[in-house]
Amino acid sequence: MRFALSPEQLDFGTSLRKLLDAGRTPAAVRNWAAGDPRPGRGLIRQLAGAGALGLAVEEQYGGVGAEPIDLVVAFQEMGRAAVPGPLVETAAAIPALLQALPDTASAARWLPEFAEGAALGTLAFTSAEHGTVALDADTADVVLIADGNQLRTGHRAGLVRSVDPARRLFVVESDAVVAEGEQVLEAVAAAFDSGALANAAQLLGAGRALLAAATEYAKQRKQFGKPIGEFQAVKQKLADVLIGLDLAEPLLYRAALTMGETTRGRDVSAAVIACGDAAYRAARAALQVHGAIGYTAEYDLSLWLTRVTALRSAWGTPDLHRSRISRALRDEAVRERALRGAK
Repeated sequence: MRFALSPEQLDFGTSLRKLLDAGRTPAAVRNWAAGDPRPGRGLIRQLAGAGALGLAVEEQYGGVGAEPIDLVVAFQEMGRAAVPGPLVETAAAIPALLQALPDTASAARWLPEFAEGAALGTLAFTSAEHGTVALDADTADVVLIADGNQLRTGHRAGLVRSVDPARRLFVVESDAVVAEGEQVLEAVAAAFDSGALANAAQLLGAGRALLAAATEYAKQRKQFGKPIGEFQAVKQKLADVLIGLDLAEPLLYRAALTMGETTRGRDVSAAVIACGDAAYRAARAALQVHGAIGYTAEYDLSLWLTRVTALRSAWGTPDLHRSRISRALRDEAVRERALRGAK
């Protein structure tokens, strides 16, 4: 299986990075957290103009109809820049959900606007443990709720505190039924895996941004008359972060390449765990390298620290994904034994 990105994919990632570097993303993140989404929406429209929001949208709905690996490339750059907004929901999860339903009316209604950046969508999964909570339901133009075998539209009801102020969470309540039946269950499963994959890519991108910030700061901050980056302990810590990020990347690419196969859920969960752990290690190292200044909300590093903490459980906790991997491996072993017994 090939894990290396093509020259076109590398160029696409580079172009998105340049766009986001020029977009004053930290200011947009702070405005978004304060309840002013205008700079963030402008940045999102630029991403849409570059094709990033229409990657998972089929051509008949105004999208690109690209492969999941292209989506991973885009979301790594979005994570590297900590772009605010319900981008996973708009560009990954909801397109996968609506395009998996037999009735195409909802897809035709909303997906063209998503691909153009003219509208944003958010998606909530009803949970007995956490209730029904959606990201940025106050800003999203479309709120969808997946509740068992029903898909409904919804509206925001109350704000929920989040560790990342730029990830505004809301309790949402149901309105009209969009679709129902067994096909909804299958579509929701596809949407969850697509969203979890994009979320893992964001984590990997954020981890690389934190590593870059820590490395640069280690060259500037001095102790005992020399940059702390010259101390072996600091070098080793940053090297461990780099190794973790580099080892997580192939798992992310594998998950993207197997989205249409029976191992989809297992591979996505493996990518989520690996990218989440690597990004969290990068966050801890960056905070230790920066010292007390890393804690301050005024310093840009805090935007990535809180983002990584929130994203680690945004699309399923590590325990949930480890359970999915365990069940998948157990089921595979049972099938193999059954096949051997049948011979």
